[in-house]
Amino acid sequence: MGHGGPGGRGGRGERAERVFGRGDLPLIVLALIEISPRHGYEIIKAIEERCGGAYAPSPGAIYPTLTLLEEQDHVTSSESASGKKLYTITDQGRAYIEENRAQVDGILARLDMFARIQAKHALPERVRQGMHTLKHALLLNKTNWSEAEAERVAAVLEQAANAIIDGQ
Repeated sequence: MGHGGPGGRGGRGERAERVFGRGDLPLIVLALIEISPRHGYEIIKAIEERCGGAYAPSPGAIYPTLTLLEEQDHVTSSESASGKKLYTITDQGRAYIEENRAQVDGILARLDMFARIQAKHALPERVRQGMHTLKHALLLNKTNWSEAEAERVAAVLEQAANAIIDGQ
């Protein structure tokens, strides 16, 4: 299957190593908790959303990671009203994130790129061909890019984008 598919998890043939490098999962989990305290399931859904719905880590990857982060004093957990554990970042966890900010930013950029690639693969073949033709038309344009020509091409592209959005 190669790229997995939207919806389910685990048995799609998509392994975390394809999305995350060694040591990336604890960092991204900690970064998500830094944004706001979360339950394990909310972390899974946040990563799935970041990947454009094409990948979600399994509970078998997330919960041991949360335990590890708790053992390292990077997060604390408390029982919420629903009876689920709510994970909150500690000062030590914030310091660790800051020490590794470049790696965290790189992981987030990779997840964004993964989501864009998955979205592109979800497009019908004919649409992908049209995008490819448009890209090459722009790159192979031999005219001087005067201000007027740039404005004309930008207007054509914006008109096409608006027609797509409006369903026309």
